[in-house]
Parts: sequence; structure tokens; C-alpha cells
Amino acid sequence: MPEQNINFHGSWIELSEAALRSNLSFLKRLIGARTKFASVVKGNAYGHGIESFVPLAERCGVRFFAVFSAHEAARVTAVRKSKSDIMIMGDVPDPAIPWAIEHGVSFYVFDLRRLNRAVKAARKIGHPARIHLEVETGFRRTGFESEQLARVARIIADAGNSVVVEGACTHYAGAESIGNFVRIQNQIASFGRQVDKLRELGVDPRALHTACSAAAINYPETRMDLVRCGIAHYGFWPTSETRMQYFMSRRSRKQGDPLRRVMSWKSRVMSTKRVPQGKFIGYGITYQAPRRMKIATVPVGYYHGFSRSLSNLGYVLIRGERAPVVGVVNMNMFVVDVTDLNGVRAGEEVVIVGCQDGSEISVSSFADMTNYLNYEVLVRIPMDIPRLVV
Repeated sequence: MPEQNINFHGSWIELSEAALRSNLSFLKRLIGARTKFASVVKGNAYGHGIESFVPLAERCGVRFFAVFSAHEAARVTAVRKSKSDIMIMGDVPDPAIPWAIEHGVSFYVFDLRRLNRAVKAARKIGHPARIHLEVETGFRRTGFESEQLARVARIIADAGNSVVVEGACTHYAGAESIGNFVRIQNQIASFGRQVDKLRELGVDPRALHTACSAAAINYPETRMDLVRCGIAHYGFWPTSETRMQYFMSRRSRKQGDPLRRVMSWKSRVMSTKRVPQGKFIGYGITYQAPRRMKIATVPVGYYHGFSRSLSNLGYVLIRGERAPVVGVVNMNMFVVDVTDLNGVRAGEEVVIVGCQDGSEISVSSFADMTNYLNYEVLVRIPMDIPRLVV
């Protein structure tokens, strides 16, 4: 988005190129040189913005992007500046299958209907469908059952050059938690059996891939030929438990956090106002001024992903100090207490997520205050907020 548009918005997102480069370096060392790295940019690049993040990631050396839907794949196609691979892991409506084939976009196939549609479209177009066979290993969401694989193999054999099996894949049911250890181990074993069966049936996928960020960190055996890395390369641990497991597995526990947050979310003070002691602030009677106060309004609200549950609970950074939210968070603004910050004026920077003068509000602390996951906080940030690379 053009920089001049920042002046028309109440907040903006900054994406740190240095942080992304650092995260990619760490993760590529972790997974090894032989394993391909796929940047997962579903959910509007986890709130970072596909149109801003994809060119940034390419500049940092990424050449493989994974999305959930055909719609997201089209957005990546529109902004990629090199011949990067795109893989759709989920929704490909029937009308989008020919588009994916024509543009060389690979996609998951997890049922016979989609497989047959892909073959039919590829034959009509005269260009092969690049598919990834998702097999059921115990997640019970999508994926071919073991007893379906013989028929899958026959369809692929009959398709001839109309189909290229780029990969075989699965997804783990909670690799971020040690409580799922047995279930994950069973899935790993099941995937091995499914791949063996496919190969016995004459289907030899070019790549095997099962690992998301959490699996890649906690289960080295899942890294295989390709890792689908989402939350970690944006600088966030899948869970605090994953972070703890990583550090517990290191010989040296003295190293700092290897992940750096790519995103900062900033706004500005819209106005300031004096409030007499005893007066209520904002809607209803949820906050009564305990003293003569100075308040500042920030032009961000629950429409922008700043949850209403942060009313009288959240805080932002102004001049490197915490300014608590007072009163109810509105659709388009909230109010903070700046009584003890002398001279705060309209136009001053407000940090909603990120660092300012040595202080930090992390997405995880933001999430803790709202009972949302990191993921939820990130993807709730609207697409129309400008994203800037810094």
C-alpha cells in the first residue's frame, strides 16, 4: 500500500525485514539444508498481509509458499516477483481447479471427487495437475483412508501425464503439546505405512511433508523433504510449551530467544482531554475517574481487531510507558489513561503490539488478556490496515 495512505488510517503494521531474515536463518538451520522450506501465508499471512509479506519473503530467499485456498493462491500469484512455487492445502472450488492447473499451482487432493475433477480438468487443458496426496493418519479431518489408496493409484495410473504427484502429506493433531505425544507418534508411524503402500501401488511422490512449525521443532523425524512453516517464521512460538521444549532440548540453556517478531502494530494519539474526578468515561458506567485525569483517544477499536474484552484491562505503550485502557473499547476507538505522562499530545506514537523505548507489548501478552491464541489475535487484524516493510 502506498506510504501516503498511512496518513489516512488510524493505525498501521510494520514488518521487520531483519527479523524475518533472522527467523529464516534459525529455522533453516533447524530443519537442515536438505529439507525445503515452505512459507505458510494462509490467513492473510497470519495477519501480516500477503501483498506485503510475500515480496518481502522472496527478497529474503523464500521460493515456496503454502496457502489454504485458491483465493489466497491467486493473491500470492499476483504479487510474487519470481517463479516461486505455490501450494494450496485446503479449499479449491471446482471452478478454481483449471485455474490452478493453468498457473502451475499445486494443491492437496484428499478425496476421490477432487482427484477425478483434477484429472478431467488437466486432460481438457493439456497441462498436468500438480497434486499432493493427503492421507489420513489419525487427525480425522481430511485425507484418504488406507483402503482408498488402491483406487487412488488406479486413477493416477490411468491419468498418465495428466497428473504429477508432487507430494504425499498429512497433518498432526496437536504437535505443539506433549499431551498429544502418543497420538503424534501413532500418526508418524501411520504415515510411513501409507507411503509404503502408495509406493507398492506404483505411486512415488516427489516429496514427503508432514511438519508444521510445532512438529518441525518438537519432532525432528517429521521434517522429511519439506516443512510447512507458519507461525514460527513470523517470530512466534506455536505455544509456550513448544518454546519450553525447544530450550529444554538444547545443551546450552543460556542462549536468547532465536525468534524475533516480524510485526509491530502502531497507532497515534487522536486527541487528549481532562476528566474531573468522579466522572464516568465512555459508554455505560464501567469506569469512574478515581482522580482528576488526562485521557487520550486512540483511533483503533474492535473493528480493527482490538478486542472489546480489553475494556478496562488492556494497555498500550506511549513514550515507552504503559497507558491502561479505561472504559469500554468502542468499534473504532478506545481511551487510555495518560495522567502520569506529562505533556502527551495528539499525533504521538502509540504502540499496540511491539517495542517502544525499551518496553514491549508482545502478541502473546495481548492474547493472554483476551483469552485468544496468538493465531487468533494476528488474523483478526483487518486487511485494509497498511503494512509497511521496515
